[in-house]
Amino acid sequence: MAVGIVGAGKIGQALARHLTRSGFEVIVSNSRGPESLRPLVTELGPKAKAGTTAEAAAAPVVFLTVTWSQLPGALSKLPDWKGRIAVDTTNPLVAEGTGVRLLDLGSKTSSEVVAGMVPGARLVKAFNTLFHVVVASDPSEAGGRRVIFLSGDDAKAKQEVAAMIDKLGFAPIDLGGLVAGGKMQQAGGPLAGLNLLRRA
Repeated sequence: MAVGIVGAGKIGQALARHLTRSGFEVIVSNSRGPESLRPLVTELGPKAKAGTTAEAAAAPVVFLTVTWSQLPGALSKLPDWKGRIAVDTTNPLVAEGTGVRLLDLGSKTSSEVVAGMVPGARLVKAFNTLFHVVVASDPSEAGGRRVIFLSGDDAKAKQEVAAMIDKLGFAPIDLGGLVAGGKMQQAGGPLAGLNLLRRA
C-alpha cells in the first residue's frame, strides 16, 4: 500500500523512515517540489519516491505533517479526498519571536479545523503528541513500545491507522472520537508531550 506524506520536515522525515523500514511504499512531497527531495528519497531507499503534493495526497493514506501556518496553502489546491484516510499530525502552533504560540481555536479542536480543509477525507489524529526526536527514535524501549494516541470519527479508518502504527513498532491507543479524543491529545491538552511506554 502506498502512503503519502504532505510535508517533508522533521516529523514527515521521521515517519517516512519508519514507514519505509516497515515495508510501506512512500510518496514524499513538499512545497519546493520533487527535485528538492532527491537526497531524502535516496537515503530512504527503493520504497520511497518524491512526488508533488497532489501525487502524495492521492495515496490511500496521507500523513499531513506541515506546520499549522502552512496547512491552508498546502491543502487548498488539492482535489476532493473521496474517502481516503488523512492522518493529522499537526498542532495549532505558530512561530512568535524565538518561540511558539498556541492558537485559540474557540470551541473547535484543531482536527475539526483540519477536517474542513480536507473535504471527504476520513480524518484520524495521530503522531502529534510527541516531539520529532522522540517520534524518530526506536519505538521499542526498556521492554515496552512507545505509545501513539489516535482519535477519529471513522472506526474503520482508525483501525487501519492503528494497524499501521502497530506495524511500525509503536503501541496505538484509541482515544475515541475526534472531538473528545482530539481535545485530550492536541497541544495544550492533558496528553500533549507525554512519552509513555506500553508493556505487553
